[in-house]
Amino acid sequence: MWRDLVTSPTRPVLTLVVAYLLSITGSLLLAGLLRYVAPEASPPDFGFFLGKGLITVFALAVASPLVETLILAGTTSLLLRWVKPQFAVLLSSLGWALAHSYQAPIWGLVIWWPFIIFTTLYVVWKKRSLAWGIFMPFAAHFLQNLLTSVAIGFPNLLPIPVT
Repeated sequence: MWRDLVTSPTRPVLTLVVAYLLSITGSLLLAGLLRYVAPEASPPDFGFFLGKGLITVFALAVASPLVETLILAGTTSLLLRWVKPQFAVLLSSLGWALAHSYQAPIWGLVIWWPFIIFTTLYVVWKKRSLAWGIFMPFAAHFLQNLLTSVAIGFPNLLPIPVT
């Protein structure tokens, strides 16, 4: 059953649940480990969005995952012309880690794992159709960003300060 979720484009709801749990758990574990190893490292600065409500939620949970998924689809499709799917996933996720490291190096390391999941979703679900190939990583990315975007957009909802 687990192998089917990674190798064949079936059971989209279950696949999204598993993909979300894998991506969020992995990124939280990496964030915790990096916070322990490098406590002085600065996280990304979302100050521009802080307290801007629905605009923040839309920008971070919808617009950003959509744009990044479209870029992911294009670059991964190009990679698949020259390398095996496993290498395309690895190269894509490393590219996304580097891109996200631009603002905060530690962020790129945390982002690496979810982008392995997102790119794998694209590669597997593109077999069903391009629309599914784009929708599945977008949906997983949306779920990954949703709680954080709400916390940044509506900082007064949380009992701790968000910076």
